[in-house]
Formats: sequence, structure tokens, C-alpha cells
Amino acid sequence: MDAYVGQEHLMGKGGVLRNAIENNNIQSMIFWGPPGVGKTTLALLIAELTDSEFYMLSAISSGVKEIREVIEKAKQSPTRALLFIDEIHRFSKSQQDSLLGAVEQGVVTLIGATTENPSFEVISPLLSRCQVYVLKNLPRDNLETIINTAVNYLEGQLNCKIKLEDTAALLRISGGDARKWLNAVELVTWMTKPVDGVITITRQQVLNVIQ
Repeated sequence: MDAYVGQEHLMGKGGVLRNAIENNNIQSMIFWGPPGVGKTTLALLIAELTDSEFYMLSAISSGVKEIREVIEKAKQSPTRALLFIDEIHRFSKSQQDSLLGAVEQGVVTLIGATTENPSFEVISPLLSRCQVYVLKNLPRDNLETIINTAVNYLEGQLNCKIKLEDTAALLRISGGDARKWLNAVELVTWMTKPVDGVITITRQQVLNVIQ
């Protein structure tokens, strides 16, 4: 849990969501926040830390059929079944309705993720059964922690040293989105040739590659 970066108001010491995970008291919930701030990662972490069966659907490509298939599987599961639905605001009213019975009966514990205000995009009966957690944009120190971890990982993959001379350009490109941040660093790293076993990432290289 301490390896999760960001959302200290929820996951820091004494945070409401951290307490719920530590006490294995997970209720259905909706994560509302901008892209790339850790909604999917947090859902995966909750499943791992609570030894739950994890099912993942995207509202962009799934419908009532896929929901019912997961519910049937969950009924056979000996452990808690977590159903994570990304972009839940894209589900129609009928698709959201199909979740109600399973959520109310505890067949599945729902974790929905949305970039839109759930008060307007999630039907009231479903919303009333979920705790809404607001996730915030990641500040610079969180992004730098994430990127240091990524650089260490890439150094192991490439078997060479990576030197970040300037992070300001990368920070501007990411706009607080850790996914953009990671993708940018990975792309620039793979497209920069090492010199004497060192990949040096400069501001100009970042701008040349990311354009």
C-alpha cells in the first residue's frame, strides 16, 4: 500500500480508503478524477490487498451481456468479487440498471471509474449504493516519485544508466497525467542512443521526440 503514489487524502496514513482496505471493509465505490491519476491502479491494488477475485470491463466496449457473464461468474466465486468498470459514465441507463441487483445483494462489489461528475452520469439508484471518492491531479513531487521508479525499471531493462537532465518539459507535456508522463519518458528513452552506457535525456530531445 505504501508503494501507491498520490491521493494522500484517501491513501495516506489515516486516509478513509486506506482504513477501509486495512480493515477489509470494502464497499461499492466510484472513483471520480481526471485521466492518469491512478484510478485503475487503485482498483487493482484493492483487489490484491483484499484477496478478491478481480473482473474488469470497459464501458466503451462492454454491455449488458458482458455484465451478466461477470455476475454469473461472481456467483460461483468463493471469495469477494470486485467488478471494475472503467468509463462507467459511458454506460446507458439500462446497462447501469443491470448492475443494481448484483451490487445490492453483494454478489459483486463495484468499483467504477469516471472522469465525469457521477451525480450527472450515474443513475441515482446505483449512485446511492456507492461511496464516491474524488481523485486529484498528481502534484510535481508525486510525478517525480513515479518517474524515478520508472527510470530505475528502464535502466534494468536496457542495462544502462539513464540521466534525466531536465524534467520541466516532460512535466508540461504530462499536465499531471502520470500515464502521459510515463509514456513520454519511455518513448524518449527508447529513441535516444546511449553514449558510453548512458542515455542522457535533454529538454531538446524531449521536444524533438514528443512533437
